[in-house]
Amino acid sequence: MKVKVIPVLEDNYMYLVIEEITREAVAVDVAVPKRLLEIVGREGVSLTAVLTTHHHWDHARGNPELARLRPGLAVLGADERIFSLTRRLAHGEELRFGAIHVRCLLTPGHTSGHMSYFLWEDDCPDPPALFSGDALSVAGCGSCLEGSTQQMYQSLAELGTLPPETKVFCGHEHTLSNLEFAQKVEPCNDHVRAKLSWAKKRDEDDVPTVPSTLGEERLYNPFLRVAEEPVRKFTGKAVPADVLEALYKERARFEQAGEPRQPQARALLALQWGLLSAAPQE
Repeated sequence: MKVKVIPVLEDNYMYLVIEEITREAVAVDVAVPKRLLEIVGREGVSLTAVLTTHHHWDHARGNPELARLRPGLAVLGADERIFSLTRRLAHGEELRFGAIHVRCLLTPGHTSGHMSYFLWEDDCPDPPALFSGDALSVAGCGSCLEGSTQQMYQSLAELGTLPPETKVFCGHEHTLSNLEFAQKVEPCNDHVRAKLSWAKKRDEDDVPTVPSTLGEERLYNPFLRVAEEPVRKFTGKAVPADVLEALYKERARFEQAGEPRQPQARALLALQWGLLSAAPQE
């Protein structure tokens, strides 16, 4: 399994997942279809399906044009509001693309029909991959727009049960600001400090910060650390869902108080990551 990371729009990512034996490919969150098709052609693969995490414009806007350019393409997701949807997926449903298994995980909160996708191959040494859209990002998570905080907590808790080596491919490049907030929450967390230093270097070099791993996220992502004493102390809450709600409020204040940040430039058309070949963090 090979994942092409494709920066688009201001700070979005779309992805092309390639099954290397059959050369079958699946796209995730198509926002700029012509760019995707350029990469499909360059890779010499057959695009058979689109997995859409949620209906928001910046994740699904490319579906109609892509469906027009590739008649018969399957456009899959959990929300009827997704553009050009051909089949609605259910929580726990499993799909197969060549040797790649896909488990569909309904993760409501950001939107009511948000679906995350967990991919793996049997008898393969490569770690699995999670395409989390706006449910989980590097060092953060999406805003809770259409669900309760309790729902979002349950969604994050479910994602947190996946194997720690799982590579996390999220929907946006928000890592730097997420880590700056994480440092405010846990100023003594060495993992936050190290990851922030690494992310600043990535930003200077104009390269993406995805993927991370779930094991790493549990060390520095405050939204996955709601049961940890430093995070509870920061929020003044003890019940995990209450801690999460307080983190959302504090994050909103943090963003309002901060200087507006220019989005990271997207000089690279696409960055290729083998699931075992992510650059080491220093």
